[in-house]
Amino acid sequence: MDEVTRVRELRAGAPTPDRARLAPGRARLLDAARTGGRRRPVWTRPRFVIVGVAAAVTAVAVTASLLVGRDDTRGLSTPATLTSADLKGMTAAELLERAAEAVEGRPPVAEPRAKQWMYEKKAVEGPDEEEVAQLGDRARFSEGWIRFDGSAHAFEQLDPFGKLIKLHVTEMRLENGAEGDDRSPREMYRFVATLPSDGREALRAIREKDAIADEKGATRAQNDYSELSVLLGTDIKPSEGVAGLYRAFATLPDLTLVDHLVETAAGRPAVAVRYSGDDDGDGDGERDTGREWLIDPETYDVLGMRLVRDGKVIGGSSEVTLAFVDKPGERG
Repeated sequence: MDEVTRVRELRAGAPTPDRARLAPGRARLLDAARTGGRRRPVWTRPRFVIVGVAAAVTAVAVTASLLVGRDDTRGLSTPATLTSADLKGMTAAELLERAAEAVEGRPPVAEPRAKQWMYEKKAVEGPDEEEVAQLGDRARFSEGWIRFDGSAHAFEQLDPFGKLIKLHVTEMRLENGAEGDDRSPREMYRFVATLPSDGREALRAIREKDAIADEKGATRAQNDYSELSVLLGTDIKPSEGVAGLYRAFATLPDLTLVDHLVETAAGRPAVAVRYSGDDDGDGDGERDTGREWLIDPETYDVLGMRLVRDGKVIGGSSEVTLAFVDKPGERG
């Protein structure tokens, strides 16, 4: 089964969810987006519940957002903004080294407080057109809240006209493996902070963590990508660990750089680094599938990830807003 089928199944109407009902779908969707349905991760980050309602029974859509959060503090050593002309002839490794140097020039970023809530709004890449016809812009965007310490998440229940019915807040216990395979934003943040700046050393540290069990029969590079994609997809990361993460990513084979700027679903320009190492055929006859990581050409932060097949965007999401607030319902 391909990624699009999984996403459509998971975005179907459902009763108002609790964590127990959402956990299997969230894990399946994140796994499908990251590895094409290859294996179940044992260390993932929590997902947000997204809007989407029907007339009689409220339907809630669940979307896995694979984007990295943006650090607001900028250093003075950030390279000049990239243009499409700059990308001509540049390799993916060269781009990632440039990005690593950019984030290395930033001052350390203070860790958010445990009780702060992370608000995130995403634009859906390649939204389902039937859902767009039914829900309009609500099918094009997703949003939600999670406490930095992973102790609760929240989403808004809306009526068919987009008016707020209720703000749902659900308690969780993500830290120290208390609820299985998820980890809190704080745990992910702190692990990234430990990564050395050298790419191979960072990759060695990630392998030692072994957050995702290696798949039997997969190549070392494919297993490395599964580990790296979880960390690239964290919503908030300390700048001091991101340089090593970028350089570790650059060590992988099957990386190419799109030779022009692309536009995210949020309407922002981005550099697209394409990974095609899992494009080994899955029996559906469509092999030209890749995962494009979208990088801001000015700040060098990851804006999102999208799935591309035969030149068409078929899934993913990209950043609109990321903010830390005092309580769920606030948007910064």
